[in-house]
Amino acid sequence: MIRNLDTTLIRTFVTVADKASMTAAANALHLTQGAVSQQVKRLEDILGSSLFERDRRGLKLTRAGERLLGKGMRLLSLNDEIWTEMVGNAVAGQVRLGVPYDLVGTLLAPVLKAYAGTYPQIEISLLCASSPELAAALAAGTIDLAVIEEQVGPSAGECLLIDRLVWVGARGGVARQKRPLPVSMVADTCAFRPAVISALDEHGLEWRTVFENGNIDATTATVRSDLAVTTWLASTVPADLEILPSDAELPALLNFAINLHLPKHGIEPAAREFAAHIRDGLARRQQAA
Repeated sequence: MIRNLDTTLIRTFVTVADKASMTAAANALHLTQGAVSQQVKRLEDILGSSLFERDRRGLKLTRAGERLLGKGMRLLSLNDEIWTEMVGNAVAGQVRLGVPYDLVGTLLAPVLKAYAGTYPQIEISLLCASSPELAAALAAGTIDLAVIEEQVGPSAGECLLIDRLVWVGARGGVARQKRPLPVSMVADTCAFRPAVISALDEHGLEWRTVFENGNIDATTATVRSDLAVTTWLASTVPADLEILPSDAELPALLNFAINLHLPKHGIEPAAREFAAHIRDGLARRQQAA
């Protein structure tokens, strides 16, 4: 029987051991605490040993965990070394990636970090814009690949995952009760805007725009200050804000797909590898969720 240790599980174990905390490891890996706990439990089941025990100061390695830690770190180092030596040297140049404002610091942050670590010789340029603007930039050849948010359905891109579009407000806030409803959207070209406006109009809900100036930090600030509500994908909502229920006050919203779009006429090796990292990174996130 061939026995295989998933390097993703080993990397999670090493991170938890380093941070001595599931919560801190989850933040470092851009995963939920539940996903990290599940991965550690899966590794313990595979090995048939408990790897951590809890004391007053947090998590502590068991004897089995101590034995695994050093070997696990060497395994990850060798894995990265092999990958870089066999593949990394064959890939060079520049990659211009287009990413929506709300995804660059959330879902795609660990992917960007992993790619930069694997291919340090590649120059990465990021274009953050709304999804319609990114589609236009890809068609014009000013970027090499794009991650685009679109309503679920037929698309020229490759669907990486589907997420809920949700209403978001300040915790305990009252902005959702105001009429007309104050709504803050990052830009007037936001991919969510037509679906949100349609839902509000069908619900017969009077609304007004508070902010649409292309700055997600400013949008976040208006929501944190309870000046407005906004809409985001559920997986990108900051922890200090609240997902608001769809009810008589707020209409239900459509699901959206996160799609990977490549140029129609050829793709360079560096961009092809970046596309593979994006696919793998989001797939691992889904498996861990």
